[in-house]
Parts: sequence; C-alpha cells; structure tokens
Amino acid sequence: MGIAVREAATDLLHYINHSPSPYHAVSEAVKVLRKSGYTRLEEHKEWSLKPGGQYFLTRNSSTLIAFALGEKFTPGNGCQIIGAHTDSPCLRVKQRSKHESVGYSQVRCECYGGGIWATWFDRDLKLAGKVMVRGEGGSISARLAHIDQPLLHIPTLAIHLDRTVNEAFKFNKEEHLLPVLGLVEKELEGMPVEKKLTGVEKQQAPFHTHHTPKLVALLADNIGCKVDEILGFDLCLADYTPAGFCGLNNEFLMAPRQDNLVNAWAGLRALADFKTTSSTTAAVLCLYDHEEVGSQSAHGAGTELTNLVLRRISENKMEFCIPQSFLLSADQVHAVHPNYASKHEAGFQPALNGGVAIKHNSNQRYATTAAGAAMIRELARRNSIPLQEVMVRNDSPCGSTIGPIISANTAIRTVDLGCPQLSMHSIREMGGANDPYHAVRLYSAFYEQFGAIDAVTCDDGALDDE
Repeated sequence: MGIAVREAATDLLHYINHSPSPYHAVSEAVKVLRKSGYTRLEEHKEWSLKPGGQYFLTRNSSTLIAFALGEKFTPGNGCQIIGAHTDSPCLRVKQRSKHESVGYSQVRCECYGGGIWATWFDRDLKLAGKVMVRGEGGSISARLAHIDQPLLHIPTLAIHLDRTVNEAFKFNKEEHLLPVLGLVEKELEGMPVEKKLTGVEKQQAPFHTHHTPKLVALLADNIGCKVDEILGFDLCLADYTPAGFCGLNNEFLMAPRQDNLVNAWAGLRALADFKTTSSTTAAVLCLYDHEEVGSQSAHGAGTELTNLVLRRISENKMEFCIPQSFLLSADQVHAVHPNYASKHEAGFQPALNGGVAIKHNSNQRYATTAAGAAMIRELARRNSIPLQEVMVRNDSPCGSTIGPIISANTAIRTVDLGCPQLSMHSIREMGGANDPYHAVRLYSAFYEQFGAIDAVTCDDGALDDE
C-alpha cells in the first residue's frame, strides 16, 4: 500500500469516525469546504455568483450541495455533478423513548432503513445526532450531539433459553431491539419521585419528560444547555467501536456507514481539490439525506432542491445547462463474497481493492447508459485508473440509488457507480483500503477532464445516417 493510498484510507476513516449521523457527515464536510475557501449560501437570499467562486448550502443540516464555478464559466454551461448520500441504516431514538422492564431502563428505538438488524445485538452503542434547543428570547437553534461512550447495548438471549438460535435467529423488531441503558434507579437511592402523568397531561408534557431523565441530562450536558431547553431531537444509535484497518496486510477497512460515506468523502475530497483555473464548467457535489428510505423528502434526492440550485447556477438557462451536464451517482457496490459467490452474476464479480465499479441494469434500477459508461471507461483509461463493472443475476433483486431519481427529475445524463464492499447494511461493513484512493482519482478526473471527453463524444445524431 503506497503512502498516498494509505493517507487516503486514513483520512476516510477519520471522516467516518467523526460522522456518526448524517448531521455530523454534513458538519465535517462543511469544515473541509470552509478550509478550502468555500462560502455558505442561504436559500432564501439573493445569490451573487462569480466565475471562480466556491459555494455551498445545507438543508436540514443533513443535506449539502457545494459547487465551484470555473473561471471561464458562463451561465448556461454544463455542470459535472457527483451525487452521494449521508444517511445509513440505523436505530433512531423514538420521540417518546422512556421504557422500563424488570428493573432495566431501556430506550425505545425505530428502525431506519433496511439494516441487518441482527448485527446490532451484542454491540456497544453510542448516541449522536441533532438537538433543537430553545435559546434566549424564544429563539430555537440546532446543535450537534455526540455522546461518544459505550452507552447502550442490545443483549441476545442465551442459547440455553433458545436452542434454535443457530438455526434461525428470529426476533421481533419492536420487542427485542430495545437497547439497555442501565438499571432503574429507585427513589430510595436519592432520586426524586417522578409524577405519573396520564391522558391529556402526558400528551402536553414537555418533550424531555418523555425520555429517561439521566439520558436527557447527559444529552444536555453534551451540548451545553438545560434539560428543559431541549425541544426535540433526531438521535441515531451508532457502533462505538472506531473504524480501522484489518487483514494480513491491512488491505481491508472495517467501519460502519461505508454505505455511503465512502463516496460522500471521495466526492468531497475531489471537489476540495478542484482547480477552477481555465475551467468552463461547474463542479457540483450533492450529498443527500434519506436515500435509505426512498429519497422522498424536502432534503432527499427526490426533492426539487437539485433543480432549484442548478437554475440559480445557470441563471435560468436550464435548457442549455442540462444537456451539457452529467451526474455520477456514487453509491456502494456489492463485492463478490467468498462464502456466497453463487449469489453474484458469474461475469460480474467486483473485487475489493479493484477500483470503482460501474453499475448496469436494463430495467433502470440504475441510470447508466451505453454512452455514459463508454465515457467513464475512457476517462479511467486516460488516467490509468482501475475500473470494474457490475450487474446482478436475473434471479436476484436489484437495489436502486439516487441516480434514476435525479436523472428522471432533471433529465441529466447519469452513470451509477461506486466502491465495492461486503456486509452492506451491517452495523460494521468491510471494504478495500485501496478503493478510496481510486475513487478520489476517478472523481477528480471527472471534475477536471470529463468535459473534454463529452465534447468529442457523439451519441444523439450519430445514427442518423445508419
């Protein structure tokens, strides 16, 4: 593993470790952008964009769109866009989370996305997310919370009480995915007696009263406010074990949320390194929330946000901008599994450390076209960047990404691709240590050189005389 490759993987692990929630993923991205000279824009205000300028905006603190205008950019020119997502399957604290059972204090959680929930058992779990706080004069502001300690745990049932557990590990997501927070503290231990609320009183009680007092106190201490100033939150449970290297030669990455922080990070690195000098295009990075639950929200890829931003970049010359624009929908790929090789299409078996893989699906689960794939292959060839391809078996379901959603909403040409990994949607996923470096190289080349390849590619019109 070369120094550049190792440095890239180490930087990615740092990003993942500091991004236990979509809100943190965006916050960490903002830090990188600000360090690179990017300026925040407000959606509700007028924008004054200039060639060579670098800008970003956020929505819900969990979605980010950043862009750099080439110094020779003129409104109506094309945009080279990389899209990824900030969310991952996880357990999220319910808005009324307090629960007690046979002397244990527990936290009620909701399953977010399609996680492999069995992997959440017997793991030390921490808590992170966004908290809404009442300030002076009745103001309300968002704060980031990250309780970085082994706080919660979901214990399995002993094999002595379930002899069939190794045949089929079955559990009820509502009853058995209840993390243990601690032991119930009795009044005789010095704790004040809580008033038992019923009916209307319970419905109208302050937000913090619906959660275990010590948990809310810990949260308030973490963000520096009073308990009764907490008006709401969106809190994710996350694996406490830090991301790191693994394997005989440290050739693997073991980390949570590689789907899809790997591509969010790689796109971010590529944009931060983008040189606006002599460029005629706009380099755009879109990091959306809610991909894991369908993208249909005010800050998901299904929103009008993409079009709204592109309209302002192009100064309402969308009819010229869109045909010249191109999107890389960057999301993780299933690497071939050594123990389940038969689950993969025999002719397409992406390998860890083999580079980014282009995704294909004729039924439009992915938005890749023949022309788009050809241009990305040529981009990789010119820069000696390894590239792989993937299709699923006919007897296997095919997932989807933000690619078809954005492509359909904007009419922008799109290629779906991403880095291979194992254990997708597990609490701890396995990836290749070399692939982050390959991804950054490919995405950087896309920002810098794709326009030149697009200019010499003839798709529409090429078959007129055939």
